Amino acid sequence: MEKPAALDELIQALRCLPGVGPKSAQRMAYHLLQRDQQGAGRLARGLTDALERIRHCARCNTFTESEVCSLCASPRRDASLLCVVESPGDLLMMEQTQSYAGLYFVLLGRLSPLDGVGPREIHLDRLVRRACDDVVKEVILATNFTVEGEATAHYIGELLSAKGLKVTRIARGLPVGGELEHVDSGTLAQAVLERRPA
Repeated sequence: MEKPAALDELIQALRCLPGVGPKSAQRMAYHLLQRDQQGAGRLARGLTDALERIRHCARCNTFTESEVCSLCASPRRDASLLCVVESPGDLLMMEQTQSYAGLYFVLLGRLSPLDGVGPREIHLDRLVRRACDDVVKEVILATNFTVEGEATAHYIGELLSAKGLKVTRIARGLPVGGELEHVDSGTLAQAVLERRPA
């Protein structure tokens, strides 16, 4: 017996999520349709609403519903500090530490030549313009401690140091190969406090 086309389309759509293979996607689809149709409807509405309303902040590139996110618009933030992170999830982790009061730039990725991700794909031109605005005095590199994250930090560090900016890297209080989004806030806070030149 063939699956209905709409069911097959749902299964394929769920496979776009990280770590979801064909079997997991099929289990999720059957669960939503058999046991939680109300949840399925809420999920569909939530995705549609997010796709229509969410955009990138014009200053830091994170997700927001406004032209400029609340962090960039806040007069309480130290505009002389600019922290570079890979993802909006990393930005949220940094905020949870309550150890950083500057502003951010979200790359939305990391350099990975094997995957076709170069400087243009992670908006390095926008980062350079932002960092060289005569307000920023220090750029803190808080990319993940993965091979790609380290390469990204090194590339950005060289690029911005050549323009006369002070560039620091968060300290290695984090496990090698770890990602900021999955680290406890105490470890991350310590890494921010013990940052060093890149």
